[in-house]
Amino acid sequence: MNHLLLILLFPVALSLVALIKGNAVKKWAFGASLLPLFFTTLALSVFNPNGGTQFLVDFPWIASQGIRFTLGLDGISMLLVLLTNILIPLIVLASTKHDYDNPNAFYALLFFMQAGLLVVFTALDAFLFYVGWEAALIPIYFICALWGGENRIQVNLKFFVYTIFGSLLMLIAIIFLHIQTPGKTFAIQDFYALNLDVQTQGWVFLAFFLAFAIKMPIFPFHTWQPDTYTEAPTAGTMLLSGIMLKMGIYGVIRWLIPIAPLGFNQWGHIALALSIIGVVYAAIIAFTQTDVKRLVAYSSISHVGLIAAGIFVWNVQGLQGAMIQMLSHGINVVGMFFVLDIIIRRLGTREMYAMGGIAKSAPQLAITFLIVLLGSVALPLTNGFIGEFLLLMGLYQYNLWAAVIAGLTIIFGAVYMLRAYQNIMLGESNKATAAFADLDFTEKMVLYTICGLIILTGVFPQPILNLTEPAVNSLLQVVNAKILAIH
Repeated sequence: MNHLLLILLFPVALSLVALIKGNAVKKWAFGASLLPLFFTTLALSVFNPNGGTQFLVDFPWIASQGIRFTLGLDGISMLLVLLTNILIPLIVLASTKHDYDNPNAFYALLFFMQAGLLVVFTALDAFLFYVGWEAALIPIYFICALWGGENRIQVNLKFFVYTIFGSLLMLIAIIFLHIQTPGKTFAIQDFYALNLDVQTQGWVFLAFFLAFAIKMPIFPFHTWQPDTYTEAPTAGTMLLSGIMLKMGIYGVIRWLIPIAPLGFNQWGHIALALSIIGVVYAAIIAFTQTDVKRLVAYSSISHVGLIAAGIFVWNVQGLQGAMIQMLSHGINVVGMFFVLDIIIRRLGTREMYAMGGIAKSAPQLAITFLIVLLGSVALPLTNGFIGEFLLLMGLYQYNLWAAVIAGLTIIFGAVYMLRAYQNIMLGESNKATAAFADLDFTEKMVLYTICGLIILTGVFPQPILNLTEPAVNSLLQVVNAKILAIH
């Protein structure tokens, strides 16, 4: 059977854990979550990074409307499928530290969301892409609404309204493009082949951009994110930050710019400016945070702003930097939120200044926390370094000052992250932190794996770059040829 079909079908089948009662579902869920990763590894072992689409799945779905169930993998899709299926087992394992009500429903929603994410990253039909986009949103809404914090209802409503608004605009754009295709199809290649005028592409660009900008999010469409990350259960926060925001980044690369290159040529500089503003703005706000989850939430906005800026300069360094940084950010932010979850569960507070001296009684947590933090601030030989280096190189080739301003994220990030580490882990202990328990076996499994990935990717980034470069170059050629044609 097709590797991609197996990768997709297993998360759908795994949602049947809803039938398993009691805490036994935790062990079943973790064991089952490794199956999509296993099949992803098999697919990767035979994948040829030549820039073309492989493991194609294509059959009629709603034939009367030109809708097909078409999926495929190139290097860009493979990277995000790999990220999704690496992080889901870690998130499942991390979530076993919590005693959620109705854990079977929790894990069923998680696996259903995984299926939606995989559809988004592999869909080659716009209608199917949209279905995956919405299918990933529904489970995370219920995860946050049912197992979130005390303010979860109003916060979740804001998140839902933002994302539905963006999705509606994208749906309108997809229907419009469908009508323009000669065969009335939703195929991505037919969308790429459209020759729309500059003004029309400008409107298409704006409709898609708003949907993707809200999901990432980038300034000023970010206001739902800090509250949602804070109120969501830890597993929900990990899903949102580690994987779900990559849907927006992927959408810009795969759908937005190749479909509306002239719209990108018209509006891309504004999107780039908003991304760079978000880098600095979110970093400055992070300085003021004493709630540790909100601090990491704003840090994530800053990092994603840099990734978006690297995409909107539209050169090979910026795009390759975005590729590897999507992987690195997903790993690092899941590690960071899990470390904070350990601390918050032990101490019962998110306030940074109620902590201190934890490293004295929990040295293993202190070391793993430091490795995750150094990856986040892009220390050389960690996974964050090569991505930020390539992103800034891409920005430098576009404009020196753009690179200088965006590069402030490295300085600001080091300051607020190291300050947080000092306040949480170092200094004098208090009554609560003096008896702080070090990592248990499950926590070690999660954090040791994440630390290993941080170091491995930092030392050997070339396999990731080799995986994505042909597909990146292919997209660059398609878009640049269309832009040059009007000059």
